[in-house]
Amino acid sequence: MKNFEELGINKKFIKGLNELNIISPTEIQSQVIPLLLNTNTDLVGQAQTGTGKTAAYGLPLLHKIAPGQKKVQGLILCPTRELGQQIAKQLFKFTKYSAKIFTEAVYGGAPIERQIVALRRPTHIVVATPGRLIDLVKREAVDLSHVKTVILDEADEMLSMGFKKELDEILGFLTSAENKWLFSATMPVGIKQIVNKHLAADAQKIEVSGKNIVNKNIEHQYLICDEKEKLHSLLQFLKSEKDNRGVVFCKTKAAAQKLAKQLIAKNVAAGAIHGDLLQKERDKVMRAFKNENTQILVATDLAARGIDIEALSFVVHYQLPDKDEYYTHRSGRTARAGKRGISLSLVTTFETKQIRYFEKELGIIFNQVR
Repeated sequence: MKNFEELGINKKFIKGLNELNIISPTEIQSQVIPLLLNTNTDLVGQAQTGTGKTAAYGLPLLHKIAPGQKKVQGLILCPTRELGQQIAKQLFKFTKYSAKIFTEAVYGGAPIERQIVALRRPTHIVVATPGRLIDLVKREAVDLSHVKTVILDEADEMLSMGFKKELDEILGFLTSAENKWLFSATMPVGIKQIVNKHLAADAQKIEVSGKNIVNKNIEHQYLICDEKEKLHSLLQFLKSEKDNRGVVFCKTKAAAQKLAKQLIAKNVAAGAIHGDLLQKERDKVMRAFKNENTQILVATDLAARGIDIEALSFVVHYQLPDKDEYYTHRSGRTARAGKRGISLSLVTTFETKQIRYFEKELGIIFNQVR
């Protein structure tokens, strides 16, 4: 296994990585970084969330920025505000010891005027949700004519959120970009269309198998109970976890809202995040959780994209996800930065076959708890 220096990363960035406890490159980082550092190229990277994609594309991007030129040189497109903020924060931390490289995150659901003012400051990299970026371009608040590198992160999520038209439009006015890097967990038809239309025919393709990326520090458990016993089982589990904090996942907005209300009625400090919340309501829930005023966050899969909270002891699947990559993504909320964590699934007898399926697909072992 090579280290970051052997991959070609500048020592000043490595110092920032060390502080974040990022020491050994992940599989995607080892494969992608040397490729992107040394040449201008288009790339399609298939990798799940939690594989270290941000550093895989972020470090080569930082190497390509000329800090002395006060122009936007890099653009990162992503599906949600939270992910955008998280990417911007990580790039900021990577550059703690290097020449100042300024990143600005812009997204819908927040006052555009404030973002327009922020973009008047020197900005080298813009992280944006597609709709808001188009608004800013139309208002001539951001100049993309010097962008050399454009990155699509979680491209399949952007597609499932209905951003295909916007992505086509944005890539349409970035034809002179020397690097187009697309990262996606899955490769649906819409993504293939984008690749064929906007990326070079000889674009590099790298796929990191999902098999080995489930964090080894997570203990996967399942508990069999009837549907109507699930709330009681969850409360018992939360009692055993005392003051520990975690995320409970539901499949639908309605289920997340209902469960949060039931937990609050049982004196559990809980908050719910789902797609129907206004941005300021969502921020309020996330703030309370980050400040440890609430112990439990009840979330839907899409709403949880981009959540990055330190020290979560557990994840509970109150309703199992439909896709194995959602299971990986959910369980990856715990056991961060070398800590251990529990991923508990509450299942009916009928749902145990889904557990077997996850075991096979993800190469993990579930322990039954009673």
